Amino acid sequence: MTTTATITKQFMTSEQVLEHWQGHRNLTRRVIEAFPEKELFEFSLGGMRPFAKLAVELISIGGPALKGIVDKNMEAYNEEGFAPKTKEDILKKWDEETETINTYFAQISEERFQETFNLFGQYEFPVYQNILYFVDNEIHHRGQGYVYLRALGIEPPFFWERF
Repeated sequence: MTTTATITKQFMTSEQVLEHWQGHRNLTRRVIEAFPEKELFEFSLGGMRPFAKLAVELISIGGPALKGIVDKNMEAYNEEGFAPKTKEDILKKWDEETETINTYFAQISEERFQETFNLFGQYEFPVYQNILYFVDNEIHHRGQGYVYLRALGIEPPFFWERF
């Protein structure tokens, strides 16, 4: 009798994916901190949204999306529930959502990462693709924040210093 052993090498573990994402979140938090209060809510270039609005978008995606994935809830995306008035409001909610992400990410089994899920009832992709989108979207918006900070004469944090 002949048996064949199949060994699968994994590029990254789910824990490493979360660590990578949280590194980006840490850097984005530092970008938020770098903004003067007024400019965080008012400054924009070329018709783009102020960075506070971009931060609210990011806050409204990560934790709620993972909760939706875990609970198999396809409730529509909504960023109307959080209307910060200060930088401190944003940072506090950012930190709360970081914990929400940690909690719900840990509840997604390896098998579920491959499962197709209709996120927010409109993005039907495998779970891992949705999670990678969260990171990509954050990097994109953080880049806008870097442009804003430089236009304001403020040196942004080094992009490679994520922790």
